[in-house]
Amino acid sequence: MIKKIISAVLLCSIIFTRCDIERLPLNGPTAATFPASEEEAMMGLYAAYKGLTLLDASSTPLPHVMDNITDIGYARPGTNYSSPITSSLTTDNALIGKPWETHYKTIARCHLVLDHLENIKSEMTDDRYRQIEAELRFIRAYCYSLLVELYGDVPLVLKTLDLDNSDLPRTPKDKIQQWIIDEMDQIADNLPASQSAYGNVRAGRVAAYMLKARVALYSEKYKEASAAAHKALELSEGIFELTPFDKSIDYCNQTHEVGEPECTNIYGYDGYATSKEWIWIMEYNQLISGNTHNQGYYMGSRLGRGCCYWGPTQNLIDSFQDKDGNPIDKSTIYDAENPFKNRDPRMDMYCARPHSRLMGIQFEPNTSFKKVNNYWNVINGQSTTPSSISNTDATNAYRSFSGYLWRKHTDNKDYETNSSKGVSDLNVGIFRYAELLLLYAEAKIEANEIDASVYEAINKIRLRAKMPVLPNNLTQQELRTALRYERKIELCNDGVRWYDLRRWGIASEVMNGYIYLNRAAEPWTKDVLIGIDENYSPKYNHVIATKYFNTQEVVYKESKDKLWPVPQSEIDANKNLVQNPGY
Repeated sequence: MIKKIISAVLLCSIIFTRCDIERLPLNGPTAATFPASEEEAMMGLYAAYKGLTLLDASSTPLPHVMDNITDIGYARPGTNYSSPITSSLTTDNALIGKPWETHYKTIARCHLVLDHLENIKSEMTDDRYRQIEAELRFIRAYCYSLLVELYGDVPLVLKTLDLDNSDLPRTPKDKIQQWIIDEMDQIADNLPASQSAYGNVRAGRVAAYMLKARVALYSEKYKEASAAAHKALELSEGIFELTPFDKSIDYCNQTHEVGEPECTNIYGYDGYATSKEWIWIMEYNQLISGNTHNQGYYMGSRLGRGCCYWGPTQNLIDSFQDKDGNPIDKSTIYDAENPFKNRDPRMDMYCARPHSRLMGIQFEPNTSFKKVNNYWNVINGQSTTPSSISNTDATNAYRSFSGYLWRKHTDNKDYETNSSKGVSDLNVGIFRYAELLLLYAEAKIEANEIDASVYEAINKIRLRAKMPVLPNNLTQQELRTALRYERKIELCNDGVRWYDLRRWGIASEVMNGYIYLNRAAEPWTKDVLIGIDENYSPKYNHVIATKYFNTQEVVYKESKDKLWPVPQSEIDANKNLVQNPGY
């Protein structure tokens, strides 16, 4: 099946990119008649799926960029990534232009097939026709779900446009959200529950209901969101479920000598091949031109052949509970002088911190560690003791700027070959069962329809991480706090934090002031922390904290930074587009 997809995408890419399309063989596809057969319709569908993979920044798929322009992740300082967190975005910024351009191109790929699909309806079964149409409409709706969150009102294009009618005005965000919800109602039952035969690259009914749930939740239609999420969970039975962490979870809260925590059985090559947690993914394959990325290099340590471009902040590290389920400001077992002990194991499963093992090598950003252990000879069975190597993770000018690195969404298999010219075809997940559980729980909490199913949804995720379950009889606010903790921790580096900060109305608080970084990996005292608030955001004594941490000043203007600007190139091309406030 996968080979057929690859072949179709390769052929479709040729069709869609040739300038001399009129010179193709007369019995081949042409723009005027496409699609002329079911086979061509499938080629167009695969091309639409491939379009989703083309959106990246710094060779990293956008979902794994977005958290690094929030309070929980940090990028190497520079125009594209400092400006979004300092209220200094410009309308020609490369980062803000890519989603608009790429999503509308993918939408256009959908229309190329949808506009003429009915012409070949008689050549296929009714079920086949309805499924192809449903998948294309699903992809289109997904693109719009992201466009409205980033830019607000956007033109709602529902067919291929010609030059005479291309200057469409912006459609209100709430109308597009309702359109997406209605679309999912219309198409969901035309999809199989899942498409595991295609590695969940193609969307199924569970994904359609999950998209409906996410859009309904984001638009504060809580009862509709909980009903859609509940339907998705029902359909998931026997198909999708949480995947237990592998045995390396036992290495969490320990040092590099013991072993390396890994979560590749979920977020790595093995995970995408076998995990039942992934509901819908973007597929990458080195056999397809332009269908790779290089996020492994950008996430990797210097000693792991990476460039340390992205990394968690101190704010995220301090957000992890202790292993008893308490915030560290109220913990009796947290020790600021030994801060990586007795913590939620996901801190080590998802992040790399000093004194841990990362990519087979001792990770130490502090310059006092001139040499570090390289465990690859032990891993490969060549020796019983590690070798010693120079510690460029502490001396390179472009070492981690936060003092931490992401472990989640990396795979050591990439680091066997990655370099500045390396490529990866590690897949990227879009919809995950853990998020579905949290969508359901949040919708029920916000609708104040709290019952045992809310606790069950959250506790499944906590138990997987070997964390204690929630106490019973929590208030709505207490459950909201618990839910926001889980979204911050379980979904970190998945790309949803940017949206959560805005829809919860806490961006103006969280993203004004400072985020804290520990590039020098120096020890600190408990006095740096004032407390953890109801949204699980750490609060710092800035005067004391700056004695130990470096900082990044952040600025958020509510009237401006809730949305990105419409790219100036689009304003110039469409006279009916109006710019967002503040730009």
